Amino acid sequence: MDEQYDIIVLGTGLKECILSGLLSVDGLKVLHMDKNDYYGGESSSLNLIQLWKRFRGDEQPPENLGASRDYNVDMIPKFMMANGTLVRVLIHANVTKYLNFKAVDGSFVYNKGKIYKVPASDVEALKSPLMGLFEKRRARKFFIFVQDFEESDPKTHDGMDLNKTTGKELIAKYELEDDTIDFIGHALALHNDDSYLDQPALDFVKRMKLYAESLARFQSGSPYIYPLYGLGELPQAFARLSAVYGGTYMLNKPQCKVEFDGDGKAIGLTSEGETANCIKVVCDPSYLPVKVQKVGKVARAICIMSHPIPDTKDSHSVQVILPQKQLGRKSDMYLFCCSYAHNVAPKGKYIAFVSAEAETDKPEVELKPGVDLLGPVDEIFYETYDRLVPSNKSDADNCFISTSYDATTHFESTVTDVLAMYTKITGKVLDLSVDLSSASASAEE
Repeated sequence: MDEQYDIIVLGTGLKECILSGLLSVDGLKVLHMDKNDYYGGESSSLNLIQLWKRFRGDEQPPENLGASRDYNVDMIPKFMMANGTLVRVLIHANVTKYLNFKAVDGSFVYNKGKIYKVPASDVEALKSPLMGLFEKRRARKFFIFVQDFEESDPKTHDGMDLNKTTGKELIAKYELEDDTIDFIGHALALHNDDSYLDQPALDFVKRMKLYAESLARFQSGSPYIYPLYGLGELPQAFARLSAVYGGTYMLNKPQCKVEFDGDGKAIGLTSEGETANCIKVVCDPSYLPVKVQKVGKVARAICIMSHPIPDTKDSHSVQVILPQKQLGRKSDMYLFCCSYAHNVAPKGKYIAFVSAEAETDKPEVELKPGVDLLGPVDEIFYETYDRLVPSNKSDADNCFISTSYDATTHFESTVTDVLAMYTKITGKVLDLSVDLSSASASAEE
């Protein structure tokens, strides 16, 4: 291992693997290590025996749940927007050839105790039971404005400058009701709290357009796609990419110690008596705990079920967003469900997650509104984990640390972090102007 590298990456979570792949493609010499003997770090995918070991210790899983190897339970389950940033990164890096995607069946929102399909166009707005007759007409006008909006064409801006007009001011122009604003902002634009209302409206409108365009892409019931066999396939696809470009991978290296010079700059890594030198270190928060700070906690429930989530039209894969106001919370709650249709469980079994930014120390109580929507569950596991962000100055110590995964069940915030890290590390912005159709064949299988 005694060698000189440009970058040493620690941890094989999805963020670290994407960066490792992209940096290798850029021609940098990368060494990628993990203290665990498996890929994925916090974002790993577990079979049934591994799941039981993590939550129930030495207990054995009941036989009626089926074969352990048929389970791929993602610890950080997130769907991908079909036209979203992660898909663009996958195409840019040419790793779509290692993956098979399948469209996600449904996208729903919780309103006044019930689950409804998220309306994403002017036509769907007119059919949606979420709104009364007059509100449908107002919402339709707003959807038409969003669909027609082109940033480069002022004629489509309706006399507004969306770099200055706030989300609240834009919505006020269309006189939309609070419940409508709730599902548009949280289930379509995927904001996880209401702070967007006081920001310039351009990002809000772009997010809505991304949802509608992603929905149109595969003509399924949602704008999302998900890999067959779960997200565990993603870190491995980027690991393959890195290896093709000369990256070196080492798993099961339990003592990874970052070495610093007298000025506090990272200069290498020692593991099991061997040292590798480097210019920069990229890692998840667990490798440099003194350089991160806790900013919150995520609470989640992991459930194994024998049926789809009720009121989701028997969807085998589905996201349900519970907007904060509907529950009297400070941020949203998320339901994620996947099944044997995506090869993540044996036939007849469904894996559901309920997740939220923790506002109490009692996940069982806090997540109850989401868990109650699932119907009967065969097994349920609860856990909380800290949400950590870097507290260091990367230009001073050459350490580039990813943030912990948040409670959302989609990838948009995760990829934002990856791209920001890529720019910090390389000084370049990743060019994501790609041909989106090159990911379509596998996604339609």
